[in-house]
Amino acid sequence: MTLHEHPTLAHAPTEPRKSGIRGAIDRRPMLWFFAGAMVLSWIAWTPYILSATGLGVWDFRFPALLGTTQFLGVLPGAYLGPILSAFLVTAATEGQDGLRRWVGRLTKWRVSWRWYAGIIVGVPAALILATLPLSGGDIRFPSAAVVVAYLPMLLIQILTTGLSEEPGWRDFALPRLQDRFGPLVGTLILGPLWGVWHLPLFFSEWGGYPHISALAIAEFVLAATTISLVITWVFNRTGESMPMALLLHVGINNFASVAASDMFPTVDFDHSNAGRISLIASGVVAVILLIATRGRLGYQPKPAAATPDQQLGSVRS
Repeated sequence: MTLHEHPTLAHAPTEPRKSGIRGAIDRRPMLWFFAGAMVLSWIAWTPYILSATGLGVWDFRFPALLGTTQFLGVLPGAYLGPILSAFLVTAATEGQDGLRRWVGRLTKWRVSWRWYAGIIVGVPAALILATLPLSGGDIRFPSAAVVVAYLPMLLIQILTTGLSEEPGWRDFALPRLQDRFGPLVGTLILGPLWGVWHLPLFFSEWGGYPHISALAIAEFVLAATTISLVITWVFNRTGESMPMALLLHVGINNFASVAASDMFPTVDFDHSNAGRISLIASGVVAVILLIATRGRLGYQPKPAAATPDQQLGSVRS
């Protein structure tokens, strides 16, 4: 069969080009996502940073909930940024089908129990090994209160930190960056941007202001990059399971906030040391994974869509 025998193939309709704001988002979805995540969160965090919990410009202190001001000062901005930006850009560029894929990864919790066990046990184990040199070998068995609180606090971390951030960073951004740049380069783009997103918070109680140094901030951004490399491997090896990526992320936070001080009483777990310990632990694991996977980090390219010539070839055959 020749092309002239199939005029509909010769003049196949093309999808109409989007105009206005949707067209602009469709042409630069990643730029719009990262800009939206940063701007929305930073605007929402401004009262927290300017209040007595931060720079002290305003004579107002955010009330504490469960012993911390972060629930009311930090969490609203965290929810407003990455997750809302990811939703809006996905809706504008991919419509209902894209939103279904986005939510589908977020609810993909049916993976082998070994992944759950490995992350829940492996994350604290790596952090304990990274902390030991700083403690001079002084490690204590966690108290009964810590053991009882560990899993409930992990659930709280999942519902707060995890769900506010990961639907944007890993559910929206990572698949697109991997498909365009590959897993290593894509993660090396995502990791630093994830770290930079936190920067305003270093001028608040969250970041230990005013007792924070430029070195500690740099270490935090680098740690965000090495942690991202590990999360990318987990994300890819579990078939793009967001619950597993989310569990790894919040597992680091949960150990630092619940168990670390109890197990290592001689170590000051301020933001500087916490970031350094995370950097050491995730850095070692990331190097091992990069060597073992030759930089692929478990990534399997998606099958390419058939080109018009390939489609015509199938018709001729």
